[in-house]
Amino acid sequence: MADAHPSSSGQLIGEPVNGSAPSVATCKDLLNQVDVAVIQHEFGIYGGVVGDEVLDIVDGLRVPSIVIAHTIPKSPTPHQRLVLEAVAAMAGQVVVMSEAARQRLCLTYAVDRRKVTTIPHGATIPSNPRAKRPSRPTILTWGLLGPGKGIERVIDAMPSLNDLPGRPRYLVAGPTHARVLAAEGEAYRNARIEQAWRNGVADSVSFDSGYYNHSMLTALIQQSSVVVLPYDSTEQVTSGVLVDAIANGRPVVATAFPHAAELLDSGAGIVVDHDDPVALASALRQIITQPRLAGSMAAEARRRAPEMAWPAVASAYVALAHRLLAQG
Repeated sequence: MADAHPSSSGQLIGEPVNGSAPSVATCKDLLNQVDVAVIQHEFGIYGGVVGDEVLDIVDGLRVPSIVIAHTIPKSPTPHQRLVLEAVAAMAGQVVVMSEAARQRLCLTYAVDRRKVTTIPHGATIPSNPRAKRPSRPTILTWGLLGPGKGIERVIDAMPSLNDLPGRPRYLVAGPTHARVLAAEGEAYRNARIEQAWRNGVADSVSFDSGYYNHSMLTALIQQSSVVVLPYDSTEQVTSGVLVDAIANGRPVVATAFPHAAELLDSGAGIVVDHDDPVALASALRQIITQPRLAGSMAAEARRRAPEMAWPAVASAYVALAHRLLAQG
């Protein structure tokens, strides 16, 4: 959803503009020329109150539709509930990306359970040999930076790891989220840099705000000793960063948000309580100092990875689309 002016990208054939009824009408006309329309649903990306302008788009479709639900609030506002239930009612199928998401959607919202399908979040499985890791162990977090990422948890844990061989470093990679940057500038990043100085670990905590293309990001992930996802959220049922970490065969330490609890339960990482800094530091220490444990986690991650490969995910969507078309 463009906020003011449509994108100039040549890859787009149509784009709804916030507040522009003609652009929405054009998008509906374009979508009605395809076999199956796929609607990525996230509350913050469409116009209106909690993105309720998406209802006009979905309601205007004459072709079968698949709605992919990215966020499913555990305690929705009345309007969030209205929007998500209405989108689900109009869709031919609703796709969620984890079992936790499916359970929450079916138990918390008035939806037709027969229309809900679980298809994992996709990832690219690296085909190149695993990268050589630096002598200084790297703890890695990446993604768009902003409040809620929980970076402060890891910075608070770093002093307790200073005695380890090689003195592990914590790398936070990725630019600040555009909306956070517009509202708050670099306040969150600067506060975390100041925190590292206060904790006496400024030489062990690095921030890289550069853009990583796919090959650069793959190399970065594979060079890490452990990926840490210290998120504040206790509700997150889908995490693309978590899926990419597993696809790259890396051990993971994560706070106990639902998607992490689900994907790491077979041994690809360690889940810790949000308010347990001792457990977080202990988990990082174990993985860095116990090669056999880290190796078994990496092996389990590689075992799980194929189910998340984009070709498998794409095939699942194609099969779902064929089922919708067959239903008429």
